Amino acid sequence: MLPQDVKTAADAIKIVEERAITHIKVGLFDADGVMRGKYISKQKFASALESGFGFCDVVLGWDSNDQLYDNVTFTGWHTAFPDAPVRILPETCREIPFEPNTLLFLCEFADKAEALCPRGVLRRAIEKARGMGFEPYAALEYEFFLFDETPHSVREKGYRNLKNITPGFYGYSMLRNSVWADFYRELLEMCERMRMPIEGLHTETGPGVLEAAIGVDKAIEAGDKANLFKTFTKVLAQRHNMMATFMAKWSRDWPGQSGHIHVSLKDKKGGGAFHDPKDPYGMSPVMKQFVAGQQALMPQLLAMVASTVNSYTRLIPGFWAPTHATWGVENRTTALRVIPGSPKSQRVEYRIAAADANPHLALSVALASGLWGIENELELPPPVEGNSYAVEHPETAALPPTLWDAAQRLKASKAARALFGDAFVEHYAASREWEEREARKHITDWQMQRYFEII
Repeated sequence: MLPQDVKTAADAIKIVEERAITHIKVGLFDADGVMRGKYISKQKFASALESGFGFCDVVLGWDSNDQLYDNVTFTGWHTAFPDAPVRILPETCREIPFEPNTLLFLCEFADKAEALCPRGVLRRAIEKARGMGFEPYAALEYEFFLFDETPHSVREKGYRNLKNITPGFYGYSMLRNSVWADFYRELLEMCERMRMPIEGLHTETGPGVLEAAIGVDKAIEAGDKANLFKTFTKVLAQRHNMMATFMAKWSRDWPGQSGHIHVSLKDKKGGGAFHDPKDPYGMSPVMKQFVAGQQALMPQLLAMVASTVNSYTRLIPGFWAPTHATWGVENRTTALRVIPGSPKSQRVEYRIAAADANPHLALSVALASGLWGIENELELPPPVEGNSYAVEHPETAALPPTLWDAAQRLKASKAARALFGDAFVEHYAASREWEEREARKHITDWQMQRYFEII
């Protein structure tokens, strides 16, 4: 039996028995998109498929550095960190190429914890789309830097003077991808084996930076693939004594790293709901309302897409990242890029997202805000033509400049609460406030160099 044939709990038990697997790997994703998981025995797995299992709810109460939030109510010292119920998703079964004696299954939090589960947030947005008569499709693409470093060496160096695997710029380099062909091939083969095939892989502009475009799929699978791609690209790199980073911006000297999201809708008949051959840009009325919704809510929902303090170092004019909620046709200086094409390929690219975003949450925003635009029949303003950075945009289109500001906008957003629920908005906004407050505690190199002697 092949992993892609697993659809039910009975199928999951069958494939484990056929392969004589004794321990299965299960994992889920926290608010920051960090994959958390463990191995469980075959017996425990069979029981969990039937009735679920417990996973300490601290996963919903700590940050990416395992530090406890001090401002959330769902979990913490006051609740004594009980287990939260988790369900295994049989249809997510995957092989891990370098772990031949196990299988990987994704999970979701259930019951009260489900309101905070990032994958659950995306699933509910998809259910909303289906209730409106649409099936959402998506594809994510990532830029990431590779370093000739290890987890030990970067710490020994204090994250300074890191060595990239290659020097210079060399975008779309045939030289670089031929020299590093063995690693490229292993990455491509890993993604094929793990059911997250790469549509395109090339060097980007910068030392040791690659861009990978993951193939299009239904939205829930697209979110899973993106999260798995980030996790296992880092795993594969470290197995080769290298490191991959998906930070939004790791150096002021090089461009930031994007995590662009391509979204489209199909109608009940399977046709492209975004396409109208009579429109100059091929945009149907549904697509115009969808893009209008994305544009209108982007400033309110930015915290779910630009989710770290580092995210905001990328949102600077001239750095290939937008600073206002704008849209254009084939315009890479705007936050939303409409890509005209056939009924199958007509789509919108949500370009504000960086590589550091949690794919499930970022995709939830790109989808749910568009659906909100359809529900409210929003009118799309004229597109930006030419360089968006050179255009004076209305103040309402300005994006929050910091994570703290973005968290306040999220908390105050009635649309966010309607789309994602009060429990999620309160918890997630509090987690971003924590992240900002943690950053303020630290003295940066820039502050030392600027103030140490002269002030």
